[in-house]
Amino acid sequence: MITRPRLLAATGIALLAVALGGCRSKGDIVVDEGVGISAVRGACPAVGVPDYTGDVTLFRTPGATDAGSIDLAAAITNLRPACDEKATGDKVWSQTSFDVLARRTDARGARTVQLPWFVTVLRGGNAVVSKRVGTVTLNFADGQERAQAHAEAGAYIDRAEATLPEDIRHRITRKRKAGEADAAIDPLAQPDVRAAVARATFEVLVGFQLTEQQLAYNATR
Repeated sequence: MITRPRLLAATGIALLAVALGGCRSKGDIVVDEGVGISAVRGACPAVGVPDYTGDVTLFRTPGATDAGSIDLAAAITNLRPACDEKATGDKVWSQTSFDVLARRTDARGARTVQLPWFVTVLRGGNAVVSKRVGTVTLNFADGQERAQAHAEAGAYIDRAEATLPEDIRHRITRKRKAGEADAAIDPLAQPDVRAAVARATFEVLVGFQLTEQQLAYNATR
């Protein structure tokens, strides 16, 4: 799973900043010792939760942000992506399941809480291709402080757009020998290669659909 500081509020993209961090997976280009760069990129996107959107806090009093006013806190966890790159067709289906764990401060009475979440497809690190909003329902029994719910999010990726052109792939993966003129040149430093890699880079991001106030609380606490 990757985590990105890409903040998507209820009105759209509220804040987009800083480059990709986190771990590497089959959607990345990695360095292979002794031969240069080996591409393991596939059409399946990387999947993650943007920074500050993986949890949400509800308060009893509108506008309050102190700990004593917290009504409920919930977090997205157990993100499990699934994508069949070998499936036929022009589109690749990426599905992500996740759990939502919540705790309320007042356990009196049965209660149902619905929390909105989003799934968005990002291309090249900053271009939103699609976005969909869903809802997860949490059911608290009388006397129960904690509740858990399961949800699934899915998105289509255009296979052709997520595939590196063959000439670009060759330039990246071509084995270089010591002494060759371009042996020490990083192909990813070349503007056209870097641009092609960015165009073919897709991510599926899942998080809570937060208000601007909720987003600001997560970012500053």
